[in-house]
Amino acid sequence: MNKNFIYPLLIVIGSSSYGILSTIIKVAMGRSFETNEAVTSQYVIGFLLAFLLFIITQRTLPKLTGKGFLIIMISGLLTGNTGIVYGQAVHYLPASLAVVMLFQFTWIGLFLDCIIHRRRPTRIELLSLVFLVAGTILAAGILDADLSGLDIRGWLFGFASALSFACFMQFNSKPVEGVSKIGRMTIMAFFAMLIVCIFQTPEIIINGKLFASELLYFGLALGFFGIILPILLFTISVPKVGGGVASILSATELPVAIIASVIVLHEKLTMLQVGGIILVLFGMVLPTILQKNSTK
Repeated sequence: MNKNFIYPLLIVIGSSSYGILSTIIKVAMGRSFETNEAVTSQYVIGFLLAFLLFIITQRTLPKLTGKGFLIIMISGLLTGNTGIVYGQAVHYLPASLAVVMLFQFTWIGLFLDCIIHRRRPTRIELLSLVFLVAGTILAAGILDADLSGLDIRGWLFGFASALSFACFMQFNSKPVEGVSKIGRMTIMAFFAMLIVCIFQTPEIIINGKLFASELLYFGLALGFFGIILPILLFTISVPKVGGGVASILSATELPVAIIASVIVLHEKLTMLQVGGIILVLFGMVLPTILQKNSTK
């Protein structure tokens, strides 16, 4: 496979795994678990899986500079913070709408990338955003839904999760010497777990609820699809494509989340939403197609 497509494909796979998290959390809530418990289980089990993978595959400890350690630590804290506020958004909003709010990281991430690198958005990026935003409005079902009864806290937490995730993408796009991809993932997972345990429900570890109930299975699913797979794939691919392009490619999270909520939670899917999903996918692949044609 052409290397120009490998790294974008890894971002698509990683963001797709994020897309099913809201549905898994909703299922856990349906089994009488609190949102905080599901989020805590995700990051505790995620770190344990990452640490186990590190022990199995690594033979030496990372040799990090202070700057490199700071980049990884902040990335991990932002990952955990995203999980906290996104979990609250899922608590107050329907699963499909919560991920739409998280999805706003696409345009936030692009403009953050422009500010950090002191550049203007390219025409390709802006054109892609037009399709992404239009597709988001349709895919969310906003045009034919009554949103008046939804808690304002859900909207605020949703936007906070988008901002946090956009910042994570920017920090994770920075290369760090002296550490392997798995080592970097493990350190990030540790700091993500740390902040989640401070602000969520660490008592499920102490009282044994995490390991002695069905919550363990939800933790394994959330830990793998919310920590191991996306962080590892993003760690490999984001530094190669840049934070701005990575934000656009991560748009695949939205259609995956909506499809998962329809299949598992039986949420309604209209033809307008289908059209929105198609627009999102088109906006996602547009930069890659145009860049490929321009290099011919």
